[in-house]
Amino acid sequence: MRYLPLSQADREQMLGVIGAGSVDDLFVDVPEAARLTGKIADLPDHASELSVERHLGAMARKNLVAGEVPFFLGAGAYRHHVPASVDHIIQRGEFLTSYTPYQPEIAQGTLQVLFEFQTQVARLFGCDVANASMYDGSTACWEAITMARRVTRRGKAILSGGLHPHYVSVANTMAKFTGDVLETRLPELSAEPDTQSLMEAIDDDTSCVVVQYPDILGRIGDLTALAEAAHAKKALLVVVVTEPVALGAIRSPGEMGADIVVGEGQSIGVGLQFGGPYVGLFACSEKLVRQMPGRLTGQTVDAEGKRGFVLTLSTREQHIRREKATSNICTSSVLCALAWTAHMTLLGEKGLRQLAALNHAKAVAAAERLAKVPGVSLVNDSFFNEFTLRLPKEARPAVRAMADKGVLGGVSLGRLYPDAAELQNGLVVAVTETVTDEDVEALSVALEEVLA
Repeated sequence: MRYLPLSQADREQMLGVIGAGSVDDLFVDVPEAARLTGKIADLPDHASELSVERHLGAMARKNLVAGEVPFFLGAGAYRHHVPASVDHIIQRGEFLTSYTPYQPEIAQGTLQVLFEFQTQVARLFGCDVANASMYDGSTACWEAITMARRVTRRGKAILSGGLHPHYVSVANTMAKFTGDVLETRLPELSAEPDTQSLMEAIDDDTSCVVVQYPDILGRIGDLTALAEAAHAKKALLVVVVTEPVALGAIRSPGEMGADIVVGEGQSIGVGLQFGGPYVGLFACSEKLVRQMPGRLTGQTVDAEGKRGFVLTLSTREQHIRREKATSNICTSSVLCALAWTAHMTLLGEKGLRQLAALNHAKAVAAAERLAKVPGVSLVNDSFFNEFTLRLPKEARPAVRAMADKGVLGGVSLGRLYPDAAELQNGLVVAVTETVTDEDVEALSVALEEVLA
């Protein structure tokens, strides 16, 4: 969105309407001592639009652009190809003019897409019902923890070491205000996820166990036994999915007994977007639907018997009975949800499975090639399109050195866990359909050079 300044005539007209003689009259309540009378130290004077654009453009050119260099970053946000038709669809008037779905009589396009979005998320996650999206994956994870507290009336959540540290950080921040006890741990550079230790930690005070699937190291484990162990103690299993494309190839969490499945939908339709806006996915079993945060779009018929869509469950914190609100951060990312549904619809089930198979095949080939670099070993026994390498030296400076060579070679665990000495040699590498054989070779050569 461009900045379009007002003219002097515009300002004078606005001041006349509100009865002020000048802009200074609007600040009469601010004490003189608190007002700025001169320049701001260390800031340049105002500049023309052209000058500002050139300056910002020069700063932007210092970045490595994902589409212009070999790109292997992942760890919760992934570069996939988004068809141009997705952007065309989300700009259609049916959606631009009816973004907020509180008035169903004028928001049928948006409501229908949200209904389809919910259906797609529920089927992908293997759950009975899904809501109309949330702010992002990390806040959806926290909402699942608080939902588990409401359902079980317990206040302790056990978080897997394989859960993304940013998700853990959000949960820790929010728990300061709710009093929830979060039992957290660090991941280990081992082939197996921490399923067994999680099962042993569940007790009568546990509200839920939170695991990521695939986890932060790319590992994939069978969650069936963990779900059974949680249910035996009347706790819930919450599963976080940061790479939904994976579910085109591996079993859904719902199939393995998960009660609540949440995640980040960025991989499908949304793009990297410099860290946002993203779209949170949230699904659960039907018996828990009344405790689910956010909106739920439903299908009905109007007075003439025609099919229509309404908000079946709405967000109480925004209008009535706020004391009964299930959430305070359940913003619905409608535009991103629309992009997600457009992309998913274009793929279809067959296309999603093909995309997942392509991602996995490319990742396997890349892992085999990178494991041949002297001193490098593959941590994972199983993975989808992301895996962890153990380097013979600290990974963080190696990533920096590879970037200087024009290769974005992955995410160092030292960046995610700066205080964990045992993780500093770990490098998480993501390989999607956008990666070519030449990209993999470039990464292999760059990695070998920086490790020499």
